[in-house]
Amino acid sequence: MILLKGKDFLTLADFGQDEIYQILAKATELKRLHRLGKSTRLLDGKSVALIFEKPSTRTRVSFEAGISQLGAHPIVLYGRDLQLGRGETIEDTGRVLSRYVDAIIVRTFKQGDLEKLAKAASVPIVNGLTDEFHPCQILADFLTILEKKDRLAGLNLAYVGDGNNVCHSLILGACHVGLNVSIATPPGYEPNEWVVERAKKAVRNFNHKIYTTNNPKEAVLKADIIYTDVWTSMGQEEEAQERKKILAPYQINSELLSLAKPDALVMHCLPAHRGEEITEDIMESSNCVVFDQAENRLHAQKALLSLLIGD
Repeated sequence: MILLKGKDFLTLADFGQDEIYQILAKATELKRLHRLGKSTRLLDGKSVALIFEKPSTRTRVSFEAGISQLGAHPIVLYGRDLQLGRGETIEDTGRVLSRYVDAIIVRTFKQGDLEKLAKAASVPIVNGLTDEFHPCQILADFLTILEKKDRLAGLNLAYVGDGNNVCHSLILGACHVGLNVSIATPPGYEPNEWVVERAKKAVRNFNHKIYTTNNPKEAVLKADIIYTDVWTSMGQEEEAQERKKILAPYQINSELLSLAKPDALVMHCLPAHRGEEITEDIMESSNCVVFDQAENRLHAQKALLSLLIGD
């Protein structure tokens, strides 16, 4: 067993194959116990701060419920509740909160701010979402794929849409667990080049691949999993109409799904805009596992926290 206690969880680039599978194994066990109604109070007496500078449904509820189920106390803080807006540095905020709590979960805009906080804080910092990465979501996604397909290595995952934070984290996670990933985005909407290159370098000596294209039909051909996300992320609202036009050919619909394997999973990290990035009929189809993904945020994050700050 690899000791994860005390580590930060900022991106999946910093967690290798053994560490990811250790988290997934813990999540599987905690989910089993949860379903049986058995206590999993592994963090009794601890406190966890949750800082939200972006709106949240799944991240807040899954973390707050999970922390409580682990026996710890969640302290939810919005940006307006902190002194950051009145001139206190993010580094000083990290130093102070480290004296009060055992971990800090942050949902914010800039990845750089999260990294500054992690450098100054003396307790683990967990990325609840930034503009560049969403690693907790990918842990839940991997758990869902394992439950449905019994493995990760060797499967073909096609991501179709905007090359955003979820796309970045999928790429970085996939290179550690052996998923083949094909990314289809419009020109100009590709994932960051350094993320793709880092992943390709990581898989150079293995059989799995990271592939990018502008052709969605090419990406989903014979896919085991098709993944999409909203076309307009928070902070991009002024671009919404333009994005709808450009991304329309990348919609997950019955025509695109027909090119994948018959038992292909359809995944979306939610919230979904039905009729935009995914059609109503696909959302309601037996292939779609979006609500399993959402549930697994709870179990994956409980596993992560129990390993980062548990005794």
